[in-house]
Amino acid sequence: MNISYNWLKDYLQFDLSPEKLSNVLNSIGIETGRIEMIKGGMDKLIVGEVIACKKHSNSERLYITTVNLGDGDFRQIVCGATNVAVGQKVIVATIGATIHYKGKDFTIKKSKIRGVESNGMICSEDEIGVGTNHNNIVVLPKNTKIGMLASEFYQIKDDYIFEIDITPNRIDAFSHYGVARDLAAYLSFRYSPVVASRFSVDSFKIEDISTPVVVVEVENKLACPRYTGVTIKNVQVKESPMWLKKRLETVGVRSINNIVDVSNYILYDIGQPIHVFDLKAVNGMKIFVKTLQNGTSFTTLDGIERNLSDKDLMICNEEKGMCIGGILGGLESSVTEFTKDIFLESAYFNPTCIRKTACFHGLNTDASFRFERGTDPNITLYALKRASLLIKEIAGGVIVGEIQDIYPNKITDQIVELDISKIDALVGVNISENDIRIILKSLEISVLDKNDNKWKLSVPTYRVDVTRDVDVIEEILRIYGYDKIDTKEEVKSIFSPQTFYDRDYELQNIVSEQLTGAGFSEILNNSLTASTYYEDLIFFHSKKCVSLYNPHSLDLNVMRQTLLFGGLESIKYNYNRKSQNLKFYEFGNIYFHIPFQKNRENTSSFLETIKEELHLSLWITGDSIVGNWSCATSRSSVYELKSYVESIFLRLGIFQKKITYNLCNNDIFSSGLFVETFSGKKLGCFGIIQKKICKKFALNKEVYFAELNWNSIVKELVDIKINRVSVPNVPFVRRDLSLLLDKQILFIEIEKISYQAEKTILKEVKLFDVYEGENLPEGKKSYTVSFLLQDNEKTLNDKQIDSAMNRIQKKLESELGIKLRCF
Repeated sequence: MNISYNWLKDYLQFDLSPEKLSNVLNSIGIETGRIEMIKGGMDKLIVGEVIACKKHSNSERLYITTVNLGDGDFRQIVCGATNVAVGQKVIVATIGATIHYKGKDFTIKKSKIRGVESNGMICSEDEIGVGTNHNNIVVLPKNTKIGMLASEFYQIKDDYIFEIDITPNRIDAFSHYGVARDLAAYLSFRYSPVVASRFSVDSFKIEDISTPVVVVEVENKLACPRYTGVTIKNVQVKESPMWLKKRLETVGVRSINNIVDVSNYILYDIGQPIHVFDLKAVNGMKIFVKTLQNGTSFTTLDGIERNLSDKDLMICNEEKGMCIGGILGGLESSVTEFTKDIFLESAYFNPTCIRKTACFHGLNTDASFRFERGTDPNITLYALKRASLLIKEIAGGVIVGEIQDIYPNKITDQIVELDISKIDALVGVNISENDIRIILKSLEISVLDKNDNKWKLSVPTYRVDVTRDVDVIEEILRIYGYDKIDTKEEVKSIFSPQTFYDRDYELQNIVSEQLTGAGFSEILNNSLTASTYYEDLIFFHSKKCVSLYNPHSLDLNVMRQTLLFGGLESIKYNYNRKSQNLKFYEFGNIYFHIPFQKNRENTSSFLETIKEELHLSLWITGDSIVGNWSCATSRSSVYELKSYVESIFLRLGIFQKKITYNLCNNDIFSSGLFVETFSGKKLGCFGIIQKKICKKFALNKEVYFAELNWNSIVKELVDIKINRVSVPNVPFVRRDLSLLLDKQILFIEIEKISYQAEKTILKEVKLFDVYEGENLPEGKKSYTVSFLLQDNEKTLNDKQIDSAMNRIQKKLESELGIKLRCF
């Protein structure tokens, strides 16, 4: 959220610089990030008086004026507005001023218009950003002082914007008044007592009692403990005044119209969401706060038709729903330029109900963000009156009838028992009783009773997070200052000094260093992901997903079954920033049901169905070598990925003769292979990601992906013993066979069977030529395969070589039907 420096000063007068204020806010737990200066604008725009005006001799539409700017110099300005006249007070853009018009910036220069010199410009509303009228110039009140800056007239100042990040429990500080209240507590303790004062609403009054008003009936009092509302008639919906538009602009909110802008202003001002209904939509002049039947259709303000749950709290008229309570309004009841009468709503909704409905519909609005964290139930009436007064000020209207305030069970302050001796025990510093009392008073926490060290405290309702004595101690320490706690040189630890050996962690480091050295970058993604990624998959079926019962959003509603999608999100992020030649790796846990069970009532049996595994994944996309004067560009390929996978196994001591490859039925690949041991245990898979999956992430290049089961790989290492041997001093022998085989047979099958046929002296099997074409029987292809044979102790003779090759040839023919090719 953005906080305005000037806006804060509406509540609290202080002389802290923006940088000092940022440090103070950080010290009291309101994390402040970026600080940005916002220029007020209207530089070199000055109030002037037209003292002469005559027709331009070379134009029927132009006028030659003389304007007094109050500096003793009279400026001649050519003006095209039809309403310009002598005696008017106007806004003049002097030489060097910048005007914004239709999305473009124009700098005012001395110029000649139809042969007449013009030294500036008399401005219209849209040229200085205070309205939409372009045909006529702005005419100010006659008592406006000549020479006054336009920014002074419109009360526009330079400002500083603080980007703050509030923890979920501190929703009370998610407004300008909330931040000012915390700042006042800090200043009161460190310097002298100050109070963040709210604007008075004493001037609020009902102007017409006789006119029928909207009557409210709350049926679901659990979901809506308090509901207040008031009717205002004869409002004028129009553009907001400059000060209001500027205020909303500073916090990143677009101005819509004066009525809607007031509701947004109150939200960022004091943190209470306000909703405005067009009174025409309140059929029967009655509002019902209730739930509707499951599956009821409702079109929200964003134009989307939604099917409601029977647990969704709705604000309804006599016939149908008008608003999803506390979340999003309806299209039909929204305020438009034709609205004349309105009904203002200020309510307190049950946080749990709001959160469940927001999650159900995948909505996250400014209102729901606050309601689901807990607003102040006792500020609703004040917010309603404040909004009503602002609407009367800028939109006119008459407040009619009595305020509707349904509050059957008043929510009172939280009572907390505090033993102040516990402060020293927890904090490690002795804070005096006087300091504690001052801090509590500054935080609006009242001391109801004291009995020695036992204090009975009353915590205001807006502090929904302060319910225990330790919470109060945290508040005291926050204002007292973490910087006042001395750090001792002695460090105490509960950990045993004995060292231990974590082999798994060491192996991960070994592989990480190897991959990093090969040009890979390590990534770390969220274990939570979107269920929509798994909807069309079979291998990673959506039913195998471990779902969250209360997800914060639909994008993070299940635990990941694979590391794939997190990596694709990272690739997309880099693609969008013009980085497309990428190599990533990640160690991370994946989660899935085995098998999926429908009965989730028994917690223990449900947990037994969830399996967690540690995986290692690799992603490659783009070019492996970027071309330059000395070499051509080389594209990454699945074979490059395969070499990295094999290098990992080799580095861990799982040699090529211990693994094999089989076709992968994983539907994330357009072409893929399983990596298996000869005993059939799957160690992982790799291949080319399907284009339809890449398309979901807007990736237009092929992505090569490998996912290895790290737990299974580590288990395989248990029986592996790595021995140091000398380099053989005898030569190897190479024999080549040209084989004729069926097209569906893969080289990995040939490799596997060859090693099975000759386990002693066969060292390597290589495929170095593939032929498909003329002079071959239909459905056949030709492989030329080289076999490297070697005995580490002695030179092989022809008899040994021929015997080994015969065994290999017979095994290939008997099991795969492969024959030698005759030329």
